[in-house]
Amino acid sequence: MTEENIEEELPGEADELFERLTIVVDKGQEPLRIDKFLMHRIEGATRNKIQQAIESERVLVNEKPIKSNHKIKPGEKIVLYESRIPETTDIIPENIPINIVYEDDDVMIVNKPAGIVVHPGSGNRSGTLINGIAYHLKQQNPDIDETNLSRFGLVHRIDKNTTGLLVIAKNAKAMTHLAKQFFDHTVHRRYMALVWGDFEDNEGTIKAHVGRHQRFRKLFTAYPDGEHGKDAITHYKVLERFNYVTLVECRLETGRTHQIRVHMQLIGHPIFNDDFYGGDRIVKGTVFTKYKQFVDNCFAICPRHALHAQQLGFIHPATKKQMNFESELPDDMKAVIEKWKKYSEHKDL
Repeated sequence: MTEENIEEELPGEADELFERLTIVVDKGQEPLRIDKFLMHRIEGATRNKIQQAIESERVLVNEKPIKSNHKIKPGEKIVLYESRIPETTDIIPENIPINIVYEDDDVMIVNKPAGIVVHPGSGNRSGTLINGIAYHLKQQNPDIDETNLSRFGLVHRIDKNTTGLLVIAKNAKAMTHLAKQFFDHTVHRRYMALVWGDFEDNEGTIKAHVGRHQRFRKLFTAYPDGEHGKDAITHYKVLERFNYVTLVECRLETGRTHQIRVHMQLIGHPIFNDDFYGGDRIVKGTVFTKYKQFVDNCFAICPRHALHAQQLGFIHPATKKQMNFESELPDDMKAVIEKWKKYSEHKDL
């Protein structure tokens, strides 16, 4: 991966930021220290990195953390979690306002506004959410190594112009615990989306692989036959109908790059004002001048794709208690929904 492509290649919409490598020890394997075993099985691995992963509980044997001197046995199942974010050593703490919904020693819940990138990358080395979090943590503990956030702070992320809830792991053990929940699809995630068109049914499920577009590499697309990409499942439920647009709730069963946006485009209901996936033009309705002016006014009120990560629930990595959080719709989505509601009711605009 080249430096210029870091931001493009990072997983996007709600995508998990860790890969999981699973190894089942062969029946004829002789007892061997796990760090030595993994060095021979993982390309480019060093003993130091493997020991760091073991210490931070990113290596599990039969679902349990172990010590570096653990000797593997035939039949054991080894799981290693590895960050998909390129390691960054120049995360600069910046005094950026952050809406922190909840925080303790292990996790932080942030309500992200539109227009801010989550993690530094090519073209946005500063001004990101992580830069702001590094500053916040530095104020709490001046001795903290903020570059650690590049390795285990993020477990998932949302796009620059998507608003809503994100969970940040404040230590490596919390990261591992949360990463496992995302892989097991036990994290509760609900999104609110204003999409084009009306739906025949009140609820439904979209199943289609999502992967990078074969020609336009910045875009992602759906592969219903599964020939490319990764399996992706989105459940949707109609909340309100406004004739030409509909407010829906989307529940993610999987977390793929741009999953909701791509799936909604696939079924003919692109997200309102989504300039990547065809929602930034009139998709449903007339071409009369008055209607076009109304839609343009709506685009001006909500100048980004109308998608909000409203609910987030998970098991706390330390207390093991269920944690649930909810975020109100941002003002731009509230305003554009209200405008469509009045239009659909034939009231004065």
